[in-house]
Order: sequence, then C-alpha cells, then structure tokens
Amino acid sequence: MEQSFLIIGTGEVGLAMLNSLYDYRQRHAGTFGIAVLVQPSRLGTDEVSQDPKFKEVVLEAADLKDDSIHALAAVFRKYDTVICCSGFSIGTGIQVKITEAVLAAGVKRYVPWQFGVDYDKIGRGSAQPVFDEQLDVRALLRAQNKTHWIIVSTGMITSFLFREDFGVISLSGKVVRALRDWQHSLTLTACEDIGALTVAILFHQPEILDQVVFVAGDTVTFEEMAHKMEQLFQTKFERVLWSTDHLENELQKDPADPFKRYRLVFTNPGVTWPKEETFNVKHQIPTVDIMEWAKQHILQ
Repeated sequence: MEQSFLIIGTGEVGLAMLNSLYDYRQRHAGTFGIAVLVQPSRLGTDEVSQDPKFKEVVLEAADLKDDSIHALAAVFRKYDTVICCSGFSIGTGIQVKITEAVLAAGVKRYVPWQFGVDYDKIGRGSAQPVFDEQLDVRALLRAQNKTHWIIVSTGMITSFLFREDFGVISLSGKVVRALRDWQHSLTLTACEDIGALTVAILFHQPEILDQVVFVAGDTVTFEEMAHKMEQLFQTKFERVLWSTDHLENELQKDPADPFKRYRLVFTNPGVTWPKEETFNVKHQIPTVDIMEWAKQHILQ
C-alpha cells in the first residue's frame, strides 16, 4: 500500500503530515508518490507551491464543499492511501462527505480526520456536536470491508491548549484554568508529532489496519500544567477552577460559542489516556511534551 499518498489539506496538521511523509521518503530512498489536495482558488499560491522543497509533490485541485462525491472520488481513486487533514472548520457534514467519496473511490487505505479524542468513549450527544460527525465517519468505515482504515487518536493538538480564546492557559494574564478538577488530565500531541507518528504507523510492519491507534506527546493534569508553566516562565500563575457545573451554566448562557462547547467536552474522561500505553512509547519514538513545545514555540 505504499505506492502513492494523497494528503487532503495544507493547514497545520496537513503540512506536518507532508513534511513527515516527504522526509520518510528521503531517509528510506522511497519511490512512492506524494500528492496534496488544495482548493482550486489557492492553486499556485498555496503553501506547497510556494516551497521549492516540494517541487516533486503533485497538486490536486478540488473543492471539498462544492464538488460532488463522484468528482472527489475521481481524484481519490488515483491514490492508494488518502490522509485527511482538513479539520472541522471546513463545515458540518464535510468529513462524512469526504469519507463517502473515499469509499466510492475504492481507496485501499484511509486515514480520516480523527486526530483528536476518544470519540467512541465520549459517545453521542456530547457538548460538541461535531464530535457526533466523527462517530458517523467511524460507523461508515466499520460498516464496510473494501477500504482499510487507520484512526490516529492524538488527544488535543498542543497548540490549541495555548489559545487565549480557549482560555485554559492564558500567557498574557498568567492564569491556568482547570476544566472539571485539578487532577483531571488532557492528552496532548504537537502537530509535528502527529505527522511523524502517523507516517510511522502507515509504514509499520506488520501492517496496522482497521483499528484505532493511540499516541501522545504528553498526558498532564491541570495541576501539573500550572506547575510547569510557573517553572517555565519563572513567575506565579493564578489558578482558577472551572467546574463542570460552571462550564454547563456558561454554555447555557451562550450555546453558540464553540469554545464554551470545547471547554465542557474536555471535562470528559475520553480526552485522556496514559502515555505509557501509546504507540509511540511502545515503539520508543520520541515526542514533544508540553514543556518542550512551549520552549520551542513560545520562548524562542
């Protein structure tokens, strides 16, 4: 299944995936093809076109929203493995549409956009409606046996934790806010590690197919998070507890606020798992923890 790869999307995760796949091919003298799907309106001005490193990468133009499933399938059919890195922001129902196109194309192997939490454990009807669509995607994949699939569960993308509008770690205000309680934890993985670990899983022997694979850059409690921020920035951080009741009340006041939905859904047990049980630890693949990520992306 190594002959050709199509990466959907050139965002933070998509570019990390492309770099990891490209670097793997360089290190192993691989001959497999690499392509990236971009919006037609961005062709030529996209990140891949602008980087001479990727001059051998094929660019496919398709509109995930407006093109039909049949049209998307015609593109996907050219490739043995499709890796979806388009994320939630593209719109409701699009991840299901992409999956339907992948299955219609008869792609040999698919890595859907599931780089996140344990959706099976969270279940339907959570505070974040887009999570239900993730379960719809899993149901489609599990209901068939022609296209192999691999789901890579990463926990929260590390950079998201440091968004001021998410509100958990406020570097500007020197505040750490705990979701649920101080001993509740989050599993975090940096984009670069998501790319590298997904590629390692894709090339692993014996082949990994039709299963959920858990990875982690770090699993850290909110208490540990606050301590690490104080240690890193050499200053006191205010500690604020956002209990589940508080988060539910806040969401009721403003149900359209996506960040209030994310804050509440991340009180769920399905957002964390022990790092020692992950693919990367079992196979001794180093990853970036929260401290190292902050040193690389904030302190520099």
